[in-house]
Amino acid sequence: MAAFAAQSRVNAIESLMEKKGAFDYILLETTGLADPGNLAPLFWVDEGLGSTIYLDGIVTLVDAKNILKSLDEPLEETVQHDEHDGHSGPVLTTAHLQISHADVIVINKSDLVSEAELPAVRDRVESINGLAKIQITQHGQVPQLEGYLLDLHAYDDVGALQVASKGHSHLDPTISTVAIKLPELKPNQLSNLDAWLRSVLWDSKLPHPASKKATGVAEADQFEIHRLKAKLNFSNGDIKIVQGVREIFEILDAPNANDSTPGSTKSPGKIVLIGRNLQGVPFEDSLLGTLIA
Repeated sequence: MAAFAAQSRVNAIESLMEKKGAFDYILLETTGLADPGNLAPLFWVDEGLGSTIYLDGIVTLVDAKNILKSLDEPLEETVQHDEHDGHSGPVLTTAHLQISHADVIVINKSDLVSEAELPAVRDRVESINGLAKIQITQHGQVPQLEGYLLDLHAYDDVGALQVASKGHSHLDPTISTVAIKLPELKPNQLSNLDAWLRSVLWDSKLPHPASKKATGVAEADQFEIHRLKAKLNFSNGDIKIVQGVREIFEILDAPNANDSTPGSTKSPGKIVLIGRNLQGVPFEDSLLGTLIA
């Protein structure tokens, strides 16, 4: 029902555009929708079906004064996941989900917290999502819309994947960010990488290179990926990017891959995962083992 309702929203927006003409931007405000991960792939994938609508990015607004309480004392904002029912562990909240899927996080009401409290808020947010751009605001004011809240092009490119790596993963055990450095790949290794992505995103299982079987994590610690970005460098000079939201992912040619200056050094390949119960999972060993299998 949720997928049908979301698809109806896409159709309704396209119908409105046909009647009223083209819009510069469409802002979809999702108060009351706990999980943006269910909605984002519809707009993202819909572009590939010839739609005039494309997903520019997801912006999450955080209340600096109350966010830590929302994360630590969820009360009615606890999100129920059937696969975790009956198991102990960190509680997944609406705030966790909305932060983990964001491409931009606006920490508003910074004037209501002290100079000592604001860095703690930012560190906690970055420990959940190390990829998102952080904007600190008061009264919801930003210097400009373009580049801050609009024209993000979050699904067109992955940038340099400069993940905030401050060693703060212990700040929030529920959702965290994991970065894996990648060596230069051979073109024939792309199929192995694709198989690894399918296993991790679709089945929440790590391909086991030793036994050639997929091995899952114990049910109580089952990981789930909410957002994935990657940059892949190949020995033939090709550069590809990977974009993923939940189980949906695409491997694309990197934009402007051929525009680099001769002799310039390419940024290293990397995969960044954002999701639940990622700490301690041997993603890097599994991936590197799968690539050479």
